[in-house]
Amino acid sequence: MAHTSLSLIGRAEQFRSRVAVQCGLQKYAYSDLLEASRRIALALLAGRDDLAEERIAFLAPPGYDYVCIQWGIWRAGGIAVPLCEKHPIPSMEYVLTDTGAAVLVCTPEFRSFLQPLSTHAPIRLLSNLTGLNGDLPEVNPERRAMILYTSGTTGLPKGVVTTHAQIQAQITALTEAWEWQPDDQVLNVLPLHHVHGIINMLGCALWSGACCEFLPRFEPQAVFDAFLLGEINLFMAVPTIYFKLIAHYNELPEKQQQALSACLQGFRLMVSGSAALPVSVLEAWREISGHTLLERYGMTEMGMAISNPYRGERRPGFIGQPLPGVQVRLAGENREDVPAGTPGEIQVKGPNVFREYWGKPEETRKAFTKDGWFQTGDIAVHENGSYRILGRNSVDIIKSGGYKISALEIEEVLRTHPQVKDCGVVGIPDLEWGEVIGACLVPRGATLELGPLGEWLKEQLPSYKTPRQYLLLEELPRNVLGKVTKNALKELFTNQGKEV
Repeated sequence: MAHTSLSLIGRAEQFRSRVAVQCGLQKYAYSDLLEASRRIALALLAGRDDLAEERIAFLAPPGYDYVCIQWGIWRAGGIAVPLCEKHPIPSMEYVLTDTGAAVLVCTPEFRSFLQPLSTHAPIRLLSNLTGLNGDLPEVNPERRAMILYTSGTTGLPKGVVTTHAQIQAQITALTEAWEWQPDDQVLNVLPLHHVHGIINMLGCALWSGACCEFLPRFEPQAVFDAFLLGEINLFMAVPTIYFKLIAHYNELPEKQQQALSACLQGFRLMVSGSAALPVSVLEAWREISGHTLLERYGMTEMGMAISNPYRGERRPGFIGQPLPGVQVRLAGENREDVPAGTPGEIQVKGPNVFREYWGKPEETRKAFTKDGWFQTGDIAVHENGSYRILGRNSVDIIKSGGYKISALEIEEVLRTHPQVKDCGVVGIPDLEWGEVIGACLVPRGATLELGPLGEWLKEQLPSYKTPRQYLLLEELPRNVLGKVTKNALKELFTNQGKEV
């Protein structure tokens, strides 16, 4: 008889008759997921006893097939390496080469697209993974389970290795803090190669006996239509998605707006993450839905570490307190603890923190202090019992004329200007100042005069926080999760920036 020591999959046995995954009108029970993943595991094993941490890359649209493949790899003793369908072939080639993946599994619609990669790993179609008889291996929780790649906004992506035990710790911290229940249903519109979609929604739902619903692609009206069916009570997204939902809502007739707002007020929880949430977006969504979005803080390397409270005050611009089982401290440049109210680097310890960067022992060593704290590179301040993010040490903290300046703070101010639709602020290398502040602006409407904007900013910010260079774009460069790629902005300023 097939057996497993993986808690996530073992727990599914007690929810066999419940709906685990919904794709449109199609619903799949936990029993379907258990049986399909068992067949996939046996096919991957192909008569062997254990994949013994072979890396298995896979590409499937977000939904039932994705979960079946992921669980099948885990049940066979392999390491799951999810690919992103929005990434170009060279990006996928990098992942396959870096992990040394033994096999590339895909659903039929991706076969021709992935064919150029067949020289790196044999491609196996999900439809060709026929069921076999046999037992599945016991999988120790300390085994490697998954390799996810960092976004690569500040360098080449690194493969972040998490064990089954670390994934469980990431999931259980959230299910406790956010009070997940079997009757919950979350709508997942995020790509499944990142912890936000994999852990915060899919993992938490399946751990809890709840339902994770998927849409084939993100479209604001499709999201609203799914909400109005009345089954969904949780929603989690990145700020860019909330921005697009707000814009679409504002175009709807008043009667439809009222119906949607009434529906949203019945939700249990709404979360924002993966990028800084502009206060203006938080306030606009609260006006529409009656919900103050719960902001939390995490990284590929540790899942979530800090969260605003499920019950209690959520303050705009703050990310809250450490999650259950997670230790957090702020450290200065000499790795000393800093007092409350003083900016410092967020450092984290706990069972949620990753095992290693794949094949990069020196990078792994540098990521931790000698006494075992993971160094996130993010700068925050602790005020009135809650953490507030100032930015990423490398891209969001600008060092100009001896000052350390938060790019996120300047962005917040710029977004309050009526002619600024969106913006991104970066530090531009400068011989005299070290760095000067550059602001890339997406105008709202036909014209945005930089002279008057500069005068307006002088009334909003100290002179040392005022941008010196500007760039006007139709949209900001972003990665697939909606994060602005700050290094791409810096490159644009090299040739196109305008001084004011």
